[in-house]
Amino acid sequence: MARLDGQVAVVTGAARGLGAEFARELAANGAKVVLGDILSTEGICAKIKSAGGIVTGLPLDVTDPKSIAAAIDLAVDSYGGVDILVNNAAISGEDGPQAITSISSECFDKVVAVNARGVFEGIKAVIPAMRRRRGGSIINLSSGTALKGIPFILPYVASKGAIIAMTRAAARELGGDNIRVNAIAPGLIMTENVIRNGVFKGDALSANITSRCLKREGLPEDLIGALIFLASSESRFITGQTIVVDGGSVMV
Repeated sequence: MARLDGQVAVVTGAARGLGAEFARELAANGAKVVLGDILSTEGICAKIKSAGGIVTGLPLDVTDPKSIAAAIDLAVDSYGGVDILVNNAAISGEDGPQAITSISSECFDKVVAVNARGVFEGIKAVIPAMRRRRGGSIINLSSGTALKGIPFILPYVASKGAIIAMTRAAARELGGDNIRVNAIAPGLIMTENVIRNGVFKGDALSANITSRCLKREGLPEDLIGALIFLASSESRFITGQTIVVDGGSVMV
């Protein structure tokens, strides 16, 4: 039996990158998956279906409460409920690394709206569905940058730090409903976006790898063990925690 047989998962920001990898692996482990993104999800849905998975995609803007509510409703209507929510959708900012004095208020607000408030909207929307199932697992994507305090991307770091705090607060509030809330904090992971971004090459990439105990690039599949563990009943007595997956760069 697959580890997530009978479970229903919703994944945000799932059209590509880590979100697509998460959706694919949740389905491969037996979950029925609803995935959403502001980008088209047709490609990843086709890949999951071709592998025998059960999946439905829809347009999703995590900053819009009606949009995230529609994703939860789709999971309930199509598959009977929601057991797992992966709050993955995030942006880093449109202008790349900048000094604090150069970051506009509009940029800060946009990054925090997607990365932090988007997580809040997801948690808020899924609570009634999980209460009806008498429990569930919410998995929020933070970042090792929030623990390191990386310079020149302050809005991103601030938003990812907020996710750690929200994870703890929500875990305290929802524990009585048997709803677990945990976070994964990846280090630099070589997704297609990261590979295309010239910032994460050469000396910058070498310095990041040097900071790790396991001295190699981080790959999307390196996060899957933590994801499936937190989604499954194997972590049934774990909540409010942030698991750092970065090869040993940060130790908490």
